[in-house]
Amino acid sequence: MKRVLGLDVGDVRIGVAISDELRITARGLFTLIRTNIKADTQRIIDAVTANDCSDIIIGLPLNLSGDDSVQTEKVREFAEKLENKLVSNGMQDIKVKLYDERFTTILAERAMKEAGAKRKKVKESIDRQAAVVMLEDWLAANPL
Repeated sequence: MKRVLGLDVGDVRIGVAISDELRITARGLFTLIRTNIKADTQRIIDAVTANDCSDIIIGLPLNLSGDDSVQTEKVREFAEKLENKLVSNGMQDIKVKLYDERFTTILAERAMKEAGAKRKKVKESIDRQAAVVMLEDWLAANPL
């Protein structure tokens, strides 16, 4: 069975998480410091290829009301560019899906603090942890 990649896309960083082969749990893979769309999408495609992924789940940061925000539109644009790059690389079988990520950063930060993580460590890895929380939520909502 193929793995699933989870992304928490921000303006400065992208947190990347990956599922296990059974699609039960997720773990942080890396935090990508953004440079430009071409390099960012290539790094994601490299991770998909290296880890034999079938899907990319991108957290969609909706407002509490469920409406789009400025960041929501940026994430939708990133997802579209990633899809286009996948197609241009002959990888149209890899599906890009958007998933409501409201509260994932808050939950990830709370869990890290409860585990005793120092403020600096939380700041360095919050995007990756938010991707883990979001992906695990998606996995639970989408069992095989």
